[in-house]
Amino acid sequence: MPDRPRAVVVNTTPIIALSLVGHLDLLQQLYGEVIIPPAVEIEVLAGGPAAVGVAELRRAPWIRVVALSDPGRADLLVDLDRGEAEVIALAQEMRADLVIVDERLARLYAKRLHLTLTGTLGVIIKAKERGLIVAVKPLIDELRRNGIRIGPRLTAEALRQSGES
Repeated sequence: MPDRPRAVVVNTTPIIALSLVGHLDLLQQLYGEVIIPPAVEIEVLAGGPAAVGVAELRRAPWIRVVALSDPGRADLLVDLDRGEAEVIALAQEMRADLVIVDERLARLYAKRLHLTLTGTLGVIIKAKERGLIVAVKPLIDELRRNGIRIGPRLTAEALRQSGES
């Protein structure tokens, strides 16, 4: 049964990473509807119709695009790319229960703003805890083979948290 938080706001990298391993649906299974700001939609679609995540995004009616009521709020986060800035700003506006973002600087901003956050690996670990996937390690290996950078310490911690170390 998915958690039904008020709002879960997702950045580009988790959408692409989960699409790479054929598990974008984990977001729906865990959270029901998820929200992305327009800049994230633009970033996912920017690679063209054959890019990873494009078809998956188009087939996911449970991913809802929500514009910021105050786009200037994202402009204040000048150190972040536009997608990350809109994710953080939208999460603040909506008082989101969860932000799913992987990039280090965006995570730092989210923590400073007291937003609850997780990343792609956190989603995968939670999916294992809920019995939605059998193991975390094969997905981490596949992410790495497909160019997603996951450091050895983060890998070890994810495996430890999932009971696979």
